[in-house]
Amino acid sequence: MKRQTLLILWTCFLDVFHCYENIAIKKPAYQQNPFFQDNDTVAASNAVDGRRTNMKWNGGQCAVSASGQTATWWVNLTSIHSIHHITIYYMTNNWIWDSSSYFARSFLGFSVYISNTTNRLQGTLCFKDINFSASTIPAVFNTTCTLNGQYVIYYNERLNNVTYPEDYSEFAESDLCEVEVFGCPTTGFYGSNCSNPCPDINCRYCHLEAGYCQGCKPGYRGHQCQLKTLACHIHFYVYYLTVQPPPAVSISQKTCKGR
Repeated sequence: MKRQTLLILWTCFLDVFHCYENIAIKKPAYQQNPFFQDNDTVAASNAVDGRRTNMKWNGGQCAVSASGQTATWWVNLTSIHSIHHITIYYMTNNWIWDSSSYFARSFLGFSVYISNTTNRLQGTLCFKDINFSASTIPAVFNTTCTLNGQYVIYYNERLNNVTYPEDYSEFAESDLCEVEVFGCPTTGFYGSNCSNPCPDINCRYCHLEAGYCQGCKPGYRGHQCQLKTLACHIHFYVYYLTVQPPPAVSISQKTCKGR
């Protein structure tokens, strides 16, 4: 009972008591540059296994990457979900977390994207670090991100011929012990415990706090999804003539449904 109570407190915003479910747990995950290939101890899936009691690189609870110019990790929520907030537990190696920590410096400048594909540039930027230093970046990072998407993508870079702040590490890494994505497990709902249906009947996704529509069901459009999408069909008819010119003429006829 004590453990259950702590979990509720941890996953709720206590000011309004909005509780959301961790929709990333046990979902498929990917790491761009795994520290070891095909090794469960450092696998990408460790960052969504629900374990975060051992933050050491070889503790079997963290997704550990090799160093590179870019670092990407993502979780596939398996379908488009309404997201409220994201919590990231960085790998600390169980060391003191301060400005002397290499890991603190390796996370500086990171970005979080929400996308419907594995391409971050096709998605929406949720957070971009431009202010943290090695002494201010937290070991546990939280950000509100009221967006809809299937993939949550963590990205960082240390590109050649680019000057980075003094605190930044030389290489990019994505050493993540847990990434928790809180939102609604079922689309079409919002509010406390995701219990309120979206106000607009044809709305597929709505803002988790305010309830306004953020995406329509297929076949509908408009600010409140009140308009049907026009289904237009172009028919081409080719008539073969027996005289010259020309040997063939094409005529188009346009019919639309849903006006």
